[in-house]
Amino acid sequence: MNNSGVFSQGHMGFMLVDPDKKKTLYAHNEDKYFIPASNTKLFTFYTSYKALGDGLISGLNYIQKEDSLIFWGTGDPTFLHPDFKDTTIIEFLKNVPQELYMVNTFAQVPAFGEGWSWDWYNNYYATERSAFPVYGNVLRLSKSPNEQHGIYPAYFDEAIIEDISTGKFSIYREHKDNIYHFGINREDDNLSITTDKPFITSPDIVADMMAKEVGKPVKTIDNKGYHKLPFKKLPTAKVDSVYAQMMKISDNFLAEQLMYLVSDTLFDSLDMRAAIAYSKTNYLKDLPDEPRWVDGSGLSSKNMFTPRTVIALLAKIREEVPMEKIKSYFPAGGESGTIRNFYKPDEGMPAYIYAKTGTLTMSNALSGYLITKSGKTLLFSFLLNNYTLNANELKQEMEKVLYQIHHTY
Repeated sequence: MNNSGVFSQGHMGFMLVDPDKKKTLYAHNEDKYFIPASNTKLFTFYTSYKALGDGLISGLNYIQKEDSLIFWGTGDPTFLHPDFKDTTIIEFLKNVPQELYMVNTFAQVPAFGEGWSWDWYNNYYATERSAFPVYGNVLRLSKSPNEQHGIYPAYFDEAIIEDISTGKFSIYREHKDNIYHFGINREDDNLSITTDKPFITSPDIVADMMAKEVGKPVKTIDNKGYHKLPFKKLPTAKVDSVYAQMMKISDNFLAEQLMYLVSDTLFDSLDMRAAIAYSKTNYLKDLPDEPRWVDGSGLSSKNMFTPRTVIALLAKIREEVPMEKIKSYFPAGGESGTIRNFYKPDEGMPAYIYAKTGTLTMSNALSGYLITKSGKTLLFSFLLNNYTLNANELKQEMEKVLYQIHHTY
């Protein structure tokens, strides 16, 4: 591997470990820090699994009085999300007789993470974070062949401006307004399209959306320390489904919101830094190198981990999470998620790679579990920085190495 003409063109760290024998099989730059991109989600997953378990999400905090129901968000990303469409909160609010008051805790959650770029606002991968997500904080536009486009949620029907003359399919949102420009021409009639675009969220928008869903007014009120009073939590969706989608398709929004759910669970407030600090002090204190960790998704280039720290984390996950659950959460080589087109097993054989990818400009990563032909489960971590190569070239080179390991051990 040291002689690879591909890997030699940048900064590579790699480590391969047999966890049963506690033996390092290969290590290169394993103690050096790298920008991990979405390998950060491994840390988010483990922290969430420790704090939230694998049961139901707490989707709403509330205080029920004789004449009023006062409630506030936990960061639950599944509420009316286009892929989960959980309606537990709507049904609950519909059926209470009291007037509805939503506490404005939005100031606790910055829309974008530390180190994110301002010009990502139009891209799904940088969907706004919030204290009370609704519809996944995105507009989903879909179109079947020869049919008009569909909008979810319908709340944004009047926010679409059709620009037929664009000459090709396109949709973009204006920078500081929830106004979307949608273009398609006759040549695109046969296209089947589904795309998500972030919307700008706010307490007033969320209250208005909820009011339309529940069929009665939802008023916003200032945060006066209601979390210090006795309150209840409303269970909503299964967190298992969030872990799987976050890991398999590398969903940044879900990763960010999971860390806010962790904070709500631990501190009854929404504080990303506090959740990360708690995890490093309590869950991750035995890692060989302290993670430099600033967001849940890995979008920030301020995150930095070493390969041996990632390996130590993978070992902890394997010890504490059943392997069948790991296989259901992680992308599987040749089968699912972000590696469905790579790391394919031999014909008729099951997947041999279960791993998390990571991709940023000049950064690529793959870390996880490799099952050998002899039945061993090995831990590996590839962290690659400062490459100007096409990402597919790096993936093909990693694929060669991992396939050889699969056959050798």
